[in-house]
Amino acid sequence: MKVLIVEDEAPAARRLKQLIKTAHEEIEIVATLESVAQTVHWMSKNQLPDLIFMDIQLADGLSFEIFTHVRIGCPVIFTTAYDEYALRAFKVNSIDYLLKPVSQEDLNQSVEKFMILKEQFREPQINKIDSTNMANFEAMLETLQISKNYKSRLLIKIGEKMISLLMENIAYFSSEDKLVYAITSDAKRYPLDYSLDELETMIDPKTFFRLNRQYIAKINSIQSIHNYFNGKLKLFLTPPTPKEVVVSREKASHFKQWLEV
Repeated sequence: MKVLIVEDEAPAARRLKQLIKTAHEEIEIVATLESVAQTVHWMSKNQLPDLIFMDIQLADGLSFEIFTHVRIGCPVIFTTAYDEYALRAFKVNSIDYLLKPVSQEDLNQSVEKFMILKEQFREPQINKIDSTNMANFEAMLETLQISKNYKSRLLIKIGEKMISLLMENIAYFSSEDKLVYAITSDAKRYPLDYSLDELETMIDPKTFFRLNRQYIAKINSIQSIHNYFNGKLKLFLTPPTPKEVVVSREKASHFKQWLEV
């Protein structure tokens, strides 16, 4: 069984290696990576492992960003010192979520869970673009019975007053100069106290899509889609955006699949 470790702290990586080796003697650790960028590069050049142990907070950002650049079709066990990302973790192929410091007992149970699920969903080796096998792992996540309750409204503070903004009235979210705004279908802008990363954990992924670092858009706000250079897509949203909205080549395929659901 081939395992990949994504962990930016050397002591934590060494401890995790030791725990993994103790948990199952047939495990081969194929690589230990330290950042989002390094992991994305490795994924594009190598065959996917059977299982990934992934820290959430890496030196160059949250590891969830990796999933926006490459499609990972193997299960992931997240390791983190924080419990605030649990729901988001289970949206990206996670089969377990271990809080640091990770104990041998907890890790053993996670590996055992993986082995059981692997038998239940035995398939040929998965790669980044195999949508059939991806569906198998989505079914795997359903067996975990994780509750996904998405917000139907946001409470927004404006000066001394607060308003309740319905999600159905929001066309898209944008990030500008380190500030995040909700833009409604009638072109009103409301400042938010959430980052786009945080909003991703709150909103229904069937309705909203993270287009890039600056925009999360609702499906009915997408006015038109145009082919752009190097396999990218250029989008026009309603209401119009002050800057052009581009979906990267890596995310273009996932975006098109999302539109067809």
